[in-house]
Amino acid sequence: MNAAISGFSLGLSLILAIGAQNAFVLKQGLRREHVFLVCLTCAASDAILILLGVLGLSILIEQAPWLIAVMRYGGAAFLILYGIKSFIAAWKSSDVLLQSEHVKAALLPTLLTCAALTWLNPHVYLDTVLLIGSISTQFPGEQAMFAGGAMLASFVFFFSLGYAAAWLRPVFARPMSWRVLEVVVGITMWVIAYKLLSE
Repeated sequence: MNAAISGFSLGLSLILAIGAQNAFVLKQGLRREHVFLVCLTCAASDAILILLGVLGLSILIEQAPWLIAVMRYGGAAFLILYGIKSFIAAWKSSDVLLQSEHVKAALLPTLLTCAALTWLNPHVYLDTVLLIGSISTQFPGEQAMFAGGAMLASFVFFFSLGYAAAWLRPVFARPMSWRVLEVVVGITMWVIAYKLLSE
């Protein structure tokens, strides 16, 4: 269970960072357009990437055990930088999510946009494949539980974001809400980095 909880916590903290994909899901939820399929596309894509990361790195580590230390320190460095980026975004951000009234978009273009925001984003490979895959090696014999926890985090987050969006309109009408979320993400990243370095 520890591996699953760790995977869930890491997956959730990584996915919380505000980006194009999350903003798209949030807007779809606010507009109530194809919410289920949009959330499913994002979560399933994450699950595939997580699985590839965990399986691929597990095989690689068997051939090169010294990579464990490299990935641990590399992952910690990435998390520290990610945290700094979140703090800078919290300091400078003035983004406000605005809802616009429009004609309901067609399903196929919506899902293609969703897929593009997921698979064409270079950061998703750093976060989902490399980082989650590398940290999974800290749980020998329990990588499947770790991956399952991270996958569950994606499903919980995207479906919660998509369907709870209607209740978030008053919250995300204020720039301060984005700043608070970025600070929370930054702190979480630094805490995970500290745990990696203290092992």
